[in-house]
Amino acid sequence: MFYTADITNFTRIQQSTFGRRATQSNVTKNTLKLYKGLVAATVDALQQIFIKSRQADKVVEQVLKSNKKWGARDRAFIAENTYEIVRWWRLVKYAAGISKASDEADFWNIVGTWQIIKPAHLRLESDNILPEWIEFEGINVESVIERYQEALDTRKIAESVPDWIDEIGNQELGAKWDTELAALNRQAPLTIRVNTLKSTPVDVVALFGEDNCVEVPGVPNAFTLKKRQNVLNQEGFKQGFFEVQDAGSQLIAPFLDVKPGMSVIDACAGAGGKTLHIAALLQNEGSILAMDIEDHKLTELRKRAGRNGVKNLDTMLIESDELIDQLSETTDRLLLDVPCSGLGVLRRHPDTKWKLKPEFLENIRKVQWNILSTYSSMVKKGGKMVYATCSMLPSESEEQVKRFLKAEKKSWKLVSEHRTSVSKDGFDGFYMALLERKFS
Repeated sequence: MFYTADITNFTRIQQSTFGRRATQSNVTKNTLKLYKGLVAATVDALQQIFIKSRQADKVVEQVLKSNKKWGARDRAFIAENTYEIVRWWRLVKYAAGISKASDEADFWNIVGTWQIIKPAHLRLESDNILPEWIEFEGINVESVIERYQEALDTRKIAESVPDWIDEIGNQELGAKWDTELAALNRQAPLTIRVNTLKSTPVDVVALFGEDNCVEVPGVPNAFTLKKRQNVLNQEGFKQGFFEVQDAGSQLIAPFLDVKPGMSVIDACAGAGGKTLHIAALLQNEGSILAMDIEDHKLTELRKRAGRNGVKNLDTMLIESDELIDQLSETTDRLLLDVPCSGLGVLRRHPDTKWKLKPEFLENIRKVQWNILSTYSSMVKKGGKMVYATCSMLPSESEEQVKRFLKAEKKSWKLVSEHRTSVSKDGFDGFYMALLERKFS
């Protein structure tokens, strides 16, 4: 059995549920305290994610803003249930007896099924049953439990991943795939990075309280918050005192070995979380050029940089390879946080696994190679670059670096490489390699 759910607890839930069906009074007394409006909002969110193929985080954000009367608990119910059902989508569908969710009734069935299996699957204490709503009347609790228990014998269903991802994960990681996959299905912690350009660890800890902050070992200025909260609305965030950033991601900028006064290019900057970290390490000395192929991301980065107090940043839209040629041998340090499958950050973006296709992985490897083999020319002789991915797969990471070093053995050497383990470190799954350009 691949998934170690608490079967004893689940059996108790099953027995107590059926035992209460004897009397209507008991059923009413122990019915789950669900509110139809909140369940309907969850159903709506799931339909947007799986039928309209919208990003889960964008959908949840929009849904939570749709009703100003919802309190913190209401919003938490919608967000948590939506994300957990997305995370366990294949398992929940299997338990519900649904091969493909195509209409609203299917999604109500899926949400109801999740309420039945959730206590055992997340190891929660509960022996409640569904309310007698017309939307739930087609759900057979006994059948749901039987299918759920049956699903636990098959890893790809129990851990809720598409066949092809399970196959390639097993192929590339071997025995490690079991533990890493299980870890990728756990909720990610809320981790922040202190922005040393505007604050200190002591001051940021004071914002949240010492009892709420856990220092991340081996990651300077990183703290995990015990209490989950919307920190983006807090004044400290608006003032640029801290950023939300996974601890694994926070390892990449220091890995680049930057020093104040250096010139640095972040060539796949995106919205710039690592760019901002580099700026802090440079102490606003030297220069940073943030580049990307999407202008709206650079616009967002400039806003974030202003909030963070960054004063040495320029941005540049990549419109052709000629631009890269013009920057040949101009920078001391180069960060290539390349586009990838994102399989290392499934804890935060569980919908990714349902949207990825095998052909995307094939194409993105070609993109990665093109970036690595072309953009590396921007580094000065004696300079360094980091090639990084947020993928668990060696084919996107270690193997790309080996290929590069084989092709460029006269010009480049590997200084060091590091991979984070979701299961062992508790960080997102990142790979990073530090390479140095030779003088000769």
